[in-house]
Amino acid sequence: MTADPAREGAKPRAASVFDVAKAAGVSHQTVSRVLNDHPSLRAETRQRVLDAMRELDYRPNAAARALSSSRSRMIGVLSTSSGEYGPASIVAAVEAAARSRGYSVTIANADGLDPHSVDEAVRHLADLSAEGLVVIAPQTQVLEALKGLAITLPYVTLQSLGAVSAGGAGRGGAAGGSDPAGGSGGAAGGGASSAAQTSGSLDQVVGARLATAHLAALGHRRIGHIAGPPDWIDAAERLAGFREEMAERGLDPQLVATGDWSAASGYRAAETLLAQGISAIFAGNDQMALGALSAATAAGVAVPGQLSIVGFDDVPEAAYYQPALTTVRQDLAGAGRRAVALLLGESGIRPSVQPELIVRASTAPMTYTLM
Repeated sequence: MTADPAREGAKPRAASVFDVAKAAGVSHQTVSRVLNDHPSLRAETRQRVLDAMRELDYRPNAAARALSSSRSRMIGVLSTSSGEYGPASIVAAVEAAARSRGYSVTIANADGLDPHSVDEAVRHLADLSAEGLVVIAPQTQVLEALKGLAITLPYVTLQSLGAVSAGGAGRGGAAGGSDPAGGSGGAAGGGASSAAQTSGSLDQVVGARLATAHLAALGHRRIGHIAGPPDWIDAAERLAGFREEMAERGLDPQLVATGDWSAASGYRAAETLLAQGISAIFAGNDQMALGALSAATAAGVAVPGQLSIVGFDDVPEAAYYQPALTTVRQDLAGAGRRAVALLLGESGIRPSVQPELIVRASTAPMTYTLM
């Protein structure tokens, strides 16, 4: 038999709804119901169809599905600081988690932190037919602005379990309708409440206490903290954790200098703290810790021989600082995945993952006093 030259090297035909239906032993209407999350299907039927889709590498046409179901299968992300390591990592995780569930993601960056800018960003996502929102905006002003908006979409805010500052809120009050230990949030496209559901995936207070306790356990008594911008919830909670741990140990909790997350601000803050005779620094993020390392070098202070430094975030470069940085690792990817799961109303969501102290070469037992 002579091969058809026109068919040589041609890609195999993509599987259709009818192929999936045949493989699963169901009608094509049943396959359509699975694609549109119809609630009346039996679990075993749904699973059989999903297995057939996987085996056939079936990829539904998103546009056609949106037209047939009157659903966009699009999640909106409201962001204000996507250039920072933490928010950027969470945005990437939200995109991956949404895509794995057949949803696309559209990001709107608010032009400012005022209510008008936040409202414009939310309206933009609503006009694009977003089925729900993930709010990755760590400033207190944004969460306060959300309280005053008549948001008709379900949305999830990313806040710490510590919640020492502003809480996320939907129309009419504070968030918290979800179980922090793993309950479900509002279901996008499923007719659930539009009140915000707090994901509670990042316990910043505990992370800060881990860092501070590590330094205290090494014998340090004058421990300084380089705090982030005061309008950031992350910064407020890390500062609160530092002060709580210091106070409980009978140590001075007021050795604090404020930065803006940048290495340059960490450098300036470290200079201020070094002048106060500290022997250790807990920096609110790894970039400011990098600045503190540079300030110590410029002042002729050896790290960790004369000064111990701990950061926060565990950015990929932290292991390559000189010396390698002791820091607190957050499960940022897990926070993004959990936010999507809460938004879609999934059950059995895993409890939040606690932060982890990563001990490297920038901390050592207290053997030297600077003053």
